[in-house]
Amino acid sequence: MSDGFDPHGSYPGIPGAPMDLTVREGADVVLKADEKLQPQHVLEALRPIQDPEILISIVDLGLIYGVDVTEDQSKVIVRMTLTGPGCPVGPQILAAVHNTVARIPGVKEPDVQLVWDPPWNPVIHASDEAKDTLGIW
Repeated sequence: MSDGFDPHGSYPGIPGAPMDLTVREGADVVLKADEKLQPQHVLEALRPIQDPEILISIVDLGLIYGVDVTEDQSKVIVRMTLTGPGCPVGPQILAAVHNTVARIPGVKEPDVQLVWDPPWNPVIHASDEAKDTLGIW
């Protein structure tokens, strides 16, 4: 008999119950035979990764400050931040970004750099859709 507790989720319908803080990895990058890896491909691969506390994509939140792909496409550098230095799921978000980039065909050196400058500000960095969801206007 179940007591309703899901160790990986929450108590349904109970305010203040723990929420699911699982961070899921991003999408695979599939390139055409003659296509070169571009920063936009990496951003689209990272888009499914959500901040589990806000339930919005880290790309739409503006947490990705930049993506660089070397000429030979073997190294991808992702400069990113978190919503704050005390983000309880920061290590999981960074790992999801790293693992997603590491899965890109041809990438031998995924380099995820956590930066704090400039500090993340949703008014400045978030997409219009994310601002709408957050009620920022």
